Amino acid sequence: MTIIRKSLATDWSHVWELFRLVAASGDVFAYDESTTQEAARKLWFDPPAVCYVAEVDGQFSGTYYVRPNAAGRGNHVANAGYMVSPTFRGRGLARTLCEHSLGVARELGFTAMQFNFVVASNVAAVRTWETCGFAVVGRVPGAFRHVELGFVDALVMFRTL
Repeated sequence: MTIIRKSLATDWSHVWELFRLVAASGDVFAYDESTTQEAARKLWFDPPAVCYVAEVDGQFSGTYYVRPNAAGRGNHVANAGYMVSPTFRGRGLARTLCEHSLGVARELGFTAMQFNFVVASNVAAVRTWETCGFAVVGRVPGAFRHVELGFVDALVMFRTL
């Protein structure tokens, strides 16, 4: 059974462990292994971000944050980031987290959501976000230094809420 709940301070150690793992993989995440715990916490856990965690059968399995994509006159558009533990990938958890985050974003008063940096070679993520109603609205050529593929495009994806 999958439970998604607002994160607690005690969840940070799990989020940080997953963050380090995903960043070090070098294939899906703009942040890398040099990202400090303080910087990661500020991005993922500290206001204005709201962080949620997923548990599958009581095991930490993933996390996401929702935050304003921009300040001031752009703060009605949300941004979100997602991470799924390798043990739980391929089970639809990213889609479940995304759908949950869309509801949270609506509740927080956002009118749209934008992903600023989706690695184009991360086909599973692109497909998942498209099935959740996102469209590619921009492409930044060679913006990501993939650990194996070299320079890969980054996609900007958007949907209204």
